[in-house]
Amino acid sequence: MTDTLPAGAPAPGTYTLDPERTTIRADVKAMFGLMTVHGTFRLQSGQVSIGADPGGSSVQASIAAGSYASGHTKRDADVVSASLLDARAFPEITFAGQGARRDGDGWVVPGSVTAHGTAVPAEIRLSDARQEDGAARFRATARLDRTSFGVTNKKGMVGRTVDLVIEAVAQPA
Repeated sequence: MTDTLPAGAPAPGTYTLDPERTTIRADVKAMFGLMTVHGTFRLQSGQVSIGADPGGSSVQASIAAGSYASGHTKRDADVVSASLLDARAFPEITFAGQGARRDGDGWVVPGSVTAHGTAVPAEIRLSDARQEDGAARFRATARLDRTSFGVTNKKGMVGRTVDLVIEAVAQPA
């Protein structure tokens, strides 16, 4: 065993992510870095398998690319249009990761994100994973570079990096 699960962590097993109780926030610098735009995406489906040895754990998640919402109708339409995410042609953003390793006070799950038809290596950082009221709760973050997915339009107007903050609740499968 390479590591052990911390006290209070969800028990080993398979958990189904609950789309109704999961929030995915995307923070992007805009207007040449002068402001941060906060938007959200809707989780379509997901599963977390926690191994007794964290190295045997895995994560799969699917996000609806067309679900982006920032509270600004014109901006939201622009983000999901062919000029940026092209949600009509690429309706899903997915993450698949295998293994978990300790990183300071948290955990890192390496894997890949597929968006805009391109798979890119990515890491999800877990800062909180706990069992609460029969459910598993997770807080995770990731930083993605949109240009690595071929999304290069609107330079200056839309920042290059996207910070994702995921608050997820999962039920035993």
